[in-house]
Amino acid sequence: MMNRTVQPAETLVRSMPARFRGPFVRWPRAADAVLATAAFLSAAFLRDTPGDTVAVRPVTDVPLPVLLLYAVAGAALYLRRRRPIAVLYVVLAVWAPTLGSGYSTLGGTAVIALYGAGRHTGEKRWSPLGAVAAAAAVTVDGLLRSVPWGEAAFGCLVMSGAWYAGRRLWLRAERGVRVRREQASEAQRIVAEERTHIARELHDVVAHRVSMMTVQAGAARMVAAEDPRSALEAMTAVEEAGRQALDELRHLLGVLRPKAERDGLGPQPGLTDLPRLVAQVRDAGLHVSVTDGLQAPLPARVELSVYRIVQEALTNVLKHSGPSTHTEVRLRHDECGRGVTVEVLDDGRGTAARPAPNTARAGAGGHGIVGMRERALLLGGSLDAGPRPGGGFRLAARLPVQGESV
Repeated sequence: MMNRTVQPAETLVRSMPARFRGPFVRWPRAADAVLATAAFLSAAFLRDTPGDTVAVRPVTDVPLPVLLLYAVAGAALYLRRRRPIAVLYVVLAVWAPTLGSGYSTLGGTAVIALYGAGRHTGEKRWSPLGAVAAAAAVTVDGLLRSVPWGEAAFGCLVMSGAWYAGRRLWLRAERGVRVRREQASEAQRIVAEERTHIARELHDVVAHRVSMMTVQAGAARMVAAEDPRSALEAMTAVEEAGRQALDELRHLLGVLRPKAERDGLGPQPGLTDLPRLVAQVRDAGLHVSVTDGLQAPLPARVELSVYRIVQEALTNVLKHSGPSTHTEVRLRHDECGRGVTVEVLDDGRGTAARPAPNTARAGAGGHGIVGMRERALLLGGSLDAGPRPGGGFRLAARLPVQGESV
């Protein structure tokens, strides 16, 4: 009969949050070796006794052939991640000769093998068939040993339940992989669309004027020595085309900017404008603190990216978490001095109602994080964003100070 004292040992799986990683995730091979050893020792030294209790028996009471069967079943469990179906059927095969005897103590090992078959493979025929075979083995063992039907039915339920639990975890992990793949594909599509749109607009609006300027400048160079008047007229045309191209470019950039940024054609913002930005979001209700560890001056393009990333991150905090959220902005140089790190953290405890904790900002409702990541990548940097283990959200951008943008 199945030994009910041996429970499935793999209860921590890879789909659990990173902040709660058990030994079966951190050290899978070592944990599987310990599990296989424990299964062998349990089958060899523990036995059911009258009164539904468990007793320890000396190893000398176990015949050598049966002990070898226990060893094969325990050793097979070590491969339960790489060969889950083969392990399941090996365990069932070595369990079969002991059914109906006092040595039928491989039920716990079969439970672990069933869980592994459901958890570590998406096979749709031999995996569920193994669960049926295990339930049949429990039934046969119960009949041969005259076990009450209720106990036999409970054993069948445990066998099928172990396989079903593993199967559900497998399906959930597969669904998570599919969702992440779809999110990555959507992010790439958004970036490609934005780049294509900007390139098309720049070409349509500016390329024509710049081509005219090039032609007129070439003509002026050709006739400058012989006909200065014609050269002057050509350069006047170049000047006029340049003004028109500049006006159209300014209009185009005004269209491409978010509406909130269309506040004139002054200089692009930089680190000196961060206090004004922080004051604005404080007026909106955020509790913001800034740790500025940037000492050396930064290139203009890096200052602009730092400002925009902080601006978008604070906007996301206000949008998704709401007023009264405690937010911290950290700016610092890397240890090697070749880049800067922008980190924005919040506690997610504002007054805004969110559909699900720590997930609103990762949804597909906007392109904020995608845009910030694209801005970082264009400088040759990177950006990570995601929920914090204790609640809230964290965004960290790393931007190189030297080198050309991508």
